[in-house]
Amino acid sequence: MASIFTRIMQGELPGHFVWEDDRCVAIMTLNPMKPGHLLVIPREEIDHWDDLPAALSAHLMSVSQKLAKALKRAFPCERVGIMIVGLEVPHVHLHLVPIEAMQDIRLEGLPQAEPDALAQAAARIREALV
Repeated sequence: MASIFTRIMQGELPGHFVWEDDRCVAIMTLNPMKPGHLLVIPREEIDHWDDLPAALSAHLMSVSQKLAKALKRAFPCERVGIMIVGLEVPHVHLHLVPIEAMQDIRLEGLPQAEPDALAQAAARIREALV
């Protein structure tokens, strides 16, 4: 069965897209740690990040760096944290989170964001991409 991310990429489920190319997408997460929290996801369904082909892994990191620069412009922050966890969805995804301190990084108990807030955050990041 297709992962939730594949279903979003195929248009079966809604998503707020920030980046799309032939190898990956970036979307806003429904439960952001901080405003601007997004996910970079390969189009190919691969469960474990250490199974990514080297070229795809490098591409994901390159895209993540571009998006991190845009995140800093759109959501001024000390750093953009990056995390790969992979326990809830069996499809590799990189979390990019604008952060000020370590306590900004947490995954549990996060409220679901309003669709309008996600759409506005996605628009700010897209506008900040240079």
